[in-house]
Amino acid sequence: MTQQLRQTKIIATLGPSTDDPDVLRRMFVAGVDVVRINMSHGSPDDQMNRAKTVREISADIGKEVAILVDLQGPKIRLETFHNDRIHLDHGDPFILDASPDPALGDQQRCGVTYKGLARDVKPGNLLLLDDGMVTMTVKEIAGDMIHCITENGGELSSRKGINLKGGGLSIPGLAERDRADIRRAAEMDADYVAVSFPRNADDMRKARVLLREAGSQARLVSKIERTEAIENLEEIIEASHAALVARGDLGVEIGDAELPFLQKEIIRKSLHQNRVAITATQMMQSMVDNPIPTRAEVLDVANAVIDGSDAVMLSAETAVGQHPVEVVQAMDRVCLGAERHLEAKKQNQKLNVRFHRIDQAIASAAMFLVKHVRVDAIVALTESGSTAQWLSRVRTSAPIYALSPQASSRRRMALYRGVYPMAFMSSTKKTEKALQQAIAMVLDRGLIRVGDRVLLTMGDRLGNQGGTNSMRLIQVSEEGFADSQTELDLH
Repeated sequence: MTQQLRQTKIIATLGPSTDDPDVLRRMFVAGVDVVRINMSHGSPDDQMNRAKTVREISADIGKEVAILVDLQGPKIRLETFHNDRIHLDHGDPFILDASPDPALGDQQRCGVTYKGLARDVKPGNLLLLDDGMVTMTVKEIAGDMIHCITENGGELSSRKGINLKGGGLSIPGLAERDRADIRRAAEMDADYVAVSFPRNADDMRKARVLLREAGSQARLVSKIERTEAIENLEEIIEASHAALVARGDLGVEIGDAELPFLQKEIIRKSLHQNRVAITATQMMQSMVDNPIPTRAEVLDVANAVIDGSDAVMLSAETAVGQHPVEVVQAMDRVCLGAERHLEAKKQNQKLNVRFHRIDQAIASAAMFLVKHVRVDAIVALTESGSTAQWLSRVRTSAPIYALSPQASSRRRMALYRGVYPMAFMSSTKKTEKALQQAIAMVLDRGLIRVGDRVLLTMGDRLGNQGGTNSMRLIQVSEEGFADSQTELDLH
C-alpha cells in the first residue's frame, strides 16, 4: 500500500527563525510547499536573500517550492514612541496625531501612518490597536488630532496596527510602498503576490497591471481582511487566482463572533469560483513558544481542511517561533488526519464553470471518470499548469502528478491542492513515446506500481501551452502500460 500523500498545501512565513539554511531545508523536507515573504518586516536585502536561499535549497533537494510575496498594503499603524512603548489604563486620554510630521510618541499622544484618519472617524467610533489588545473610543476630532479615551488598557509599542471597528476607512487598497515592493517581487521571480486590504476588484486589477509592467507573471492572492472586502467579496475573488482568509485584521474589524461563519463563506465562494482558498493567522500560535500545539489549534487546522481550504498558512509560528520545523511537522500530521476522514459526499463533484477551453472540459471529464471508476493516480502532462489547476478544483483521493518542463509552472502548481509537480523533459515529440517515458519516470519514483490504473491527460502536440485535449485510462505494466480500449477491466 502506497503512503498517504497530503493534499492540503502548507505555507510557511520566513523570518529570523528560518534564516539558517539547515532549518529551512528541514522545513521543506517536513512539508512546506510555499514560503511567504512578508514585505512588512525586514529590509529589502533580507527579503532578496531569503528568496535566493529558497531557490537554492529547493533546487538542491529536488522539491518545487513556490514563493509568495505578501505586500504590506495600506495597514494603518502607530508611528514611533520615544521610548518604544507605553502602558495605558482604562480611562486614560490619548491623542492619535494624523498631522504630516508628528513628534515622537509619548504617554499622551502618538502619530499615525494614515494621514486621512481624522477625516474618516467620528465621535463614538471604536478604534482597536494591536489586533484589539488595546481599544479606544473617539471623543473629539480637532483638526488632525483625534482625541480618544482608553476603554481596554494595555501595553502599546511602536508600529502597532490600528483598525476601525466595523470598517469604513477610505484608505486605498494599494499603498505607495507596495509599488516598490511589487518591483522587488518581480526581481525575486515570485510565483504569487498577495494584495493586503483590497477593497474591491479594481484594487486587484491595479496590482496586476503593476506586476505585468514590472515584468512579472506572478499570480494574485487577495487577502480578505477589511469589512469593505466582505461587501465586494465575489468580485474580489473573481479578480484573483486565490483568496486568503486573513483572520487577524478581519476578526478585529468585524468582531470575533462573526469570524467562523465568514471563514466558511470565503472558502465556499472561492471554491465555487474555482479559486484557491487559503486559511491563515494564528493557526498554531502557541507553537511560537511551545513544541506541541493545543487541542484547540489541532481542531482549528482540521476544520479549515474539512471546510475545503486548499492551503493553510503559518505566520509567526515559523517566522519568529522557537520550533519552526516542529510546527510544520504538526501541521502536516493534522492535515493528513483530517483528509483521512473527509466524506466524499462533502467534496466538490464538478467544475462550476461554463467551458471556454478544451483543457477545462478535459479536466471535468477526467474527474467524472475518477468518480465512477477506480483510478489510482492521475498523470497530467502540462506546459502552463492550467490542466492541473482545473483537475485540483474537483476533489478526489487520486493524487495528481503534474509533469511539466517549465520551472515557473511547476512552482505555481505547488499551491494546488492534491497536485504534485514534477520536472519532465521528453526526449521526443511523439505523444505515445512521451507517455511511456512519463509513466516510467513516475513508476521509478515509486509513486505508482505495476497494475495501477492511471488516468493520463495530455495534448496531441507536446510543448503547446493550453494544448491539453485528450485523456486515456491505462493500466501500468512492466513494459509501460496497457491501453484501456483493449485490455483494461473496469470492474
